[in-house]
Amino acid sequence: MTQWLAKNKSAAIIALVVLVVAYGFWAMSPDKATSMLRFAWTLSIPLVLGALTGVIGERSGIVNIGIEGQMLAAAFTGFFVAANTGNLWLGVLSGLLVGAVMGAFLAWIAVVFQVDQIILGVVMNIVATGVTSFYYVQGKVLPSAMPTFSIPLLSDLPLVGVFFQGGPIALLTLFTVLGTWYALFRTRWGLRTRAIGEYPTAADTAGIGVNKMRIINTTIAGLLAGAAGVFMSMEQTSSFARDMSAGKGFLALAIMIFGAWFPGRALAAALFFGLASAVASQLQADKVVDIPQQFVNLLPYVLTLLVLALAAGRVRAPASEGIPFVKGEGS
Repeated sequence: MTQWLAKNKSAAIIALVVLVVAYGFWAMSPDKATSMLRFAWTLSIPLVLGALTGVIGERSGIVNIGIEGQMLAAAFTGFFVAANTGNLWLGVLSGLLVGAVMGAFLAWIAVVFQVDQIILGVVMNIVATGVTSFYYVQGKVLPSAMPTFSIPLLSDLPLVGVFFQGGPIALLTLFTVLGTWYALFRTRWGLRTRAIGEYPTAADTAGIGVNKMRIINTTIAGLLAGAAGVFMSMEQTSSFARDMSAGKGFLALAIMIFGAWFPGRALAAALFFGLASAVASQLQADKVVDIPQQFVNLLPYVLTLLVLALAAGRVRAPASEGIPFVKGEGS
């Protein structure tokens, strides 16, 4: 912990300031502060899961522009399977599998046929939008609301307790961030993953199956994109609408870049976007500002442009992301 603080003094100071401001506001208005944080966290969950999808893929050397399509297809599949079968958990499993299958398809085509990964991701997004719109049926409802859970003691904490209560995907998101960080930076799998994204030729020389691992990792990451989609249609809204992902996959990519391909930083960046939207909505509700709702909805995208402009040149992507690996050739 001491070493982390020494290396991340600025991040620690910012986190401390945010905590002081948050609890200062909570002391003045507990209900409003808790409500705003819950709203921000709900908005952030699919962004966090989408960003983690990108982190694992790009750390492995695969650029995944298709996160938007994975989320949308998973939201569609999860909702309609649950609605048609009357089984919520079958819907959740179906959504997760769709995300994984799309991730596997992306990686397999990119690795075996060396198709441009950017173009492939764009095509996946277009196909997902078209298919989900064509097969969309009105009037379907879930058999019941998703169950909610809470972690004893932690869920009772003032303000931050909102992170430890909710549906299964919401509840597991924080632990997924911690697990991804640990796996990437404290395990053999993580070392190999970072090696194939930075120096695939050296990794191959060390006996690591670069392309095989890229396919497996992108498939695993697809489960997280699937979870983001299922959350949107089965926990956040309990309904499906055409194009309901509404650019969240692209926001997740921006968050991944702003977080410099680190899970914890991606979580912080996602919360920043969520809190910005929560503050804007609260200011409008309190009639502090009087602007159309469309401009409030536009705020995350404006912030995305500003964040990417500020991050340009300050962060470095994995050296071999998007570059096909051919055994026996330099990369």
